[in-house]
Amino acid sequence: MCARRFLIAVFILTLIVVAAAFAIFQFGGNVLLKQATPQGHFEAAEAGGGPDYAQASSWIARPGLANDPALWVPDGVARSNAGNAAIFYIHPTTYLENDRWNAPLIAGRDTAFRTNLFVQSQASAFNGAGQIWAPRYRQAAFGAFLLDSADAQSALDFAYADVSAAFDQFLKEAGDRPIILAGHSQGALHLIRLLRERRAQLGGRLVAAYVVGWPIDTTSDLPVLGAPACVAANDTGCILSWMSFGEPANPSLILDQWKRDSGLTGGEHETKNMLCVNPITGTRDGAAPPAANPGTLVPTSDFASAKLVAGEVGARCDKGLLMIDGTIPPLGPFVLPGNNYHVYDYALFWGAIRRDSERRLAAWHR
Repeated sequence: MCARRFLIAVFILTLIVVAAAFAIFQFGGNVLLKQATPQGHFEAAEAGGGPDYAQASSWIARPGLANDPALWVPDGVARSNAGNAAIFYIHPTTYLENDRWNAPLIAGRDTAFRTNLFVQSQASAFNGAGQIWAPRYRQAAFGAFLLDSADAQSALDFAYADVSAAFDQFLKEAGDRPIILAGHSQGALHLIRLLRERRAQLGGRLVAAYVVGWPIDTTSDLPVLGAPACVAANDTGCILSWMSFGEPANPSLILDQWKRDSGLTGGEHETKNMLCVNPITGTRDGAAPPAANPGTLVPTSDFASAKLVAGEVGARCDKGLLMIDGTIPPLGPFVLPGNNYHVYDYALFWGAIRRDSERRLAAWHR
């Protein structure tokens, strides 16, 4: 995939997301719900045939795959000798249609392009630490996240079943190597469930889990995930999570529903308990000036390529949110209402995530 098409896709995708969020504020949630709700009731058959993860065609990225988007690095970044970790990455929602509750495995051109886009811009941060597996899965349509219904839950369960099957194949191929888990948004939600249900199979090999763009309550969620929060930069076997916001932040759009849902332990979700690990410092509730950020992924002015810009964006954990400051590079008109930088949770800290994963892998070996 050429860099120009890659960055134009970012632009188009984010405008769609921004337009949807804007509709909530201008016209109320009912308008968005009507437009986004998948047609009819959930039917597993609507998503078509399932994946065979023994086949390379069921993966977006995996060792030996031709044109693997996870092997990409931005301009000016040298390809390093990869570490020996096995990385399992779950991409966010890229299916924006409302014709069914779950995307087909062989998606249309636009969905496939958006999916490759996120693997390229997010999973690539880990390619210095090892080899990356990123499964195709019959993801829940974005409308499933706007509803509290049996259909919506069935769509999420259906998507997770694919992720779980992919994880089985990943474990077979990973052998006894150390493991890094990563996801964003819908991918992070599935990763939370994966940690809860499959933690015993990690067998002490977890380097870290990057559960990004989805809130975790340290009291009502974290205790059942089988791994503690990453407190220090060299901690291993632990969980990092953050949600990026600028000042003034208004997270109500995403947190109001989350607070109404019960935690994994059955307790209430409370914003004061949200886990925030600063990817720049690698520490829980950490703070870092812009100079400490080794690189934000930024498109060039003509959207022809991407480069890593260091020392521009600082961040601090504040009441569970990762608040950014400094001179924010011209990322484009992609920020969601409430100064929510959700689309850029990885891009803002691409260099820091790369450094963090390599540092934790070294610590795991020690």
